[in-house]
Amino acid sequence: MLIRLLRQQLRPYARGLLGVAVFQLLATMAALYLPTLNADIIDLGIVKGDTGYILRTGGWMLLMTLGQIAFSIGAAYFGARASMRFGRDLRAALFRRIMEFSGREVAGFGAPSLITRNTNDVQQLQALVAVSSTTMISAPIMGVGAIVIAIREDPGLSWLLGVSVPLLAVVIGLVVVRMMPQFRRMQKLVDVVNRVLREQIGGIRVVRAFVREPAETSRFEQANADLTDTALRAGRLMVLLFPAIVIILNVSSVAVLWYGAVRISAGQTQIGDLTAFLVYLAQILLAVMMATFMLMMVPRAAVSAERIGEVLGTPLSLAPPRQAVASVALCAQVEFREVSFQYPGAADPVLHDISLRVTQGQTFAFIGSTGAGKTTLVSLIPRLFDVTQGAVLLDGVDVRALDPDLLWSRIGLVPQKAYLFSGTVASNLRYGNPEATEEQMWQALEVAQANEFVAAMKGGLEAPIAQGGTNVSGGQRQRLAIARALVRRPEIYLFDESFSALDLGTEARLRAALRPATRHAAVIIVAQRVSTIMDADHIAVLDGGTLIAVGRHADLLRHCPTYAQIVASQLSAEEAA
Repeated sequence: MLIRLLRQQLRPYARGLLGVAVFQLLATMAALYLPTLNADIIDLGIVKGDTGYILRTGGWMLLMTLGQIAFSIGAAYFGARASMRFGRDLRAALFRRIMEFSGREVAGFGAPSLITRNTNDVQQLQALVAVSSTTMISAPIMGVGAIVIAIREDPGLSWLLGVSVPLLAVVIGLVVVRMMPQFRRMQKLVDVVNRVLREQIGGIRVVRAFVREPAETSRFEQANADLTDTALRAGRLMVLLFPAIVIILNVSSVAVLWYGAVRISAGQTQIGDLTAFLVYLAQILLAVMMATFMLMMVPRAAVSAERIGEVLGTPLSLAPPRQAVASVALCAQVEFREVSFQYPGAADPVLHDISLRVTQGQTFAFIGSTGAGKTTLVSLIPRLFDVTQGAVLLDGVDVRALDPDLLWSRIGLVPQKAYLFSGTVASNLRYGNPEATEEQMWQALEVAQANEFVAAMKGGLEAPIAQGGTNVSGGQRQRLAIARALVRRPEIYLFDESFSALDLGTEARLRAALRPATRHAAVIIVAQRVSTIMDADHIAVLDGGTLIAVGRHADLLRHCPTYAQIVASQLSAEEAA
């Protein structure tokens, strides 16, 4: 998965990576040539007392050093550009894929895990690309080149390389094999810490209300301790590498000096060749250290690549149609035709064989006990879920055949849990219609009974809104969410328990103002309160996922015992009449 992901995402930057390879090749060749020049200075300049040769060769060494610096800077520049753009593109690809997910896929991964995959996991791959740009190319060139030149300098000492290099490979392999499971576990524990922290921040009021701070602190400390312990185990393995490499380097250097001195006294080698051999040995081990540093990153990056690949490779449960219908007649008609729905893995369907029609200008309400399937039924219209049997039709066309953007542009949804985005009142209202004027926004706020409190806020339409709308009350959030849907002016309004946080007086005024504002649209309301839906043109009563009755309030009160029971539990006889 790691190789495939890197190949796919780095393909647009092949030219820049080619530049990195060229610059690294030139820089490494310059570094490999320097010890040979140094050996020549010793053997042909210092030993023979040739000052001119020393100056000429020293000039070449200086020129090679400057070239190495320039080429290294060029490689680092192009490598950094490629890695940063790679990270940007990968985050964007993950974001686009997550935005295509339905609630089923999001619930399967979990929001904390998706956030971690789009941040921490992408950073691991981005860091690997950045390091690889400087080490993956130079390390093998330097290692192989140094071995070849060292053998050429003094074949008699080359047997030492046959001992030290394989020994390094064995040590590195043993450590990397043991690090891989630790890194895989560490990424999962990052998800756990993220999830626990999100739950505690999001539910801080509940935590304090039930005096659960000690328990939640203990839960976070446990998750944090598990992550710390795993990171320490991986860290202990990592820190073993460099001492092992340094020990092998020092022992090899001592061995080279020992046997090199014997060969010099026997006249089998020269001092300059021995000096160059020592430098090449250091370069070989340096190349191994560079490769080791990269290999330390590969296990964690491989785990991150697997996690990212899971997101990118997850099939969509709500896949867009291959030949989508791009236009339909604007008659604002919704039809449920023998609709049944069953959640994946559930034993029984949530909805059973429901058929009904909502037309333009109608207000259609759904009521029933908790778990009757009201919200699920409404969620089938914008394709938050797909039916398992039957069809949902919008203006005579199955919603599964419609272009998703066209479908969503026709619908104004006010969900059960009103959510506002960080920004201002105006930016939230314009979320559905970026071209909305101030006059249109104030009109929507007036219908939603939100104009008074918005006018009282400092800045009015430009008053700041915190993430999730936490700086306004629940009722104010609901009214702003309703105003946001009104600004959009869709053909179909879906109000899913959208008035639950409002007092009865405010709700009555809002419903009265909604009728003229939505008279050219189809309005669908899901509610628990009878007072919210009494004036609806049609009321559908659901019980256990089955449609048991449809009619007006007065008719249902007389002929539907389930509806009469709901009314009796909420209203007096006079209020019901």
